[in-house]
Amino acid sequence: MALSLDDVTRIAHLARVAVDEAEAQAVLTQLNSVFKLIAEMQAVDTRGVEPMSHALDVMQRLREDSVTEADQHSLFQSIAPHVEGDLYLVPKVIE
Repeated sequence: MALSLDDVTRIAHLARVAVDEAEAQAVLTQLNSVFKLIAEMQAVDTRGVEPMSHALDVMQRLREDSVTEADQHSLFQSIAPHVEGDLYLVPKVIE
C-alpha cells in the first residue's frame, strides 16, 4: 500500500497539523518506506514458528516460598498507639 501526496496532506489536515509541500514530500517518503518494510515482513513465511514470550530463551530463577524472618507482630503492636484485636486503629480522615 503506497500513499500519495494527497493522502499525506489529507491526514495532516485531519490531524490539524500544518505541513508545507517539502515536509509533506519528506513524510510521504518516510511513510512509504515504513509500509514497504511492513509488506516485506508480512511476506515472510512464519508457519511452524512458535511464538516467543521473550527474545531470549530464559527461565526466571525462583526461590522457595518460605518464611525467613522471625514473627515480630507482638513487638510491633506493643509500640502502636492504638490496637484492638490484633489490628492497628487509625483516626478517621475521610468523612
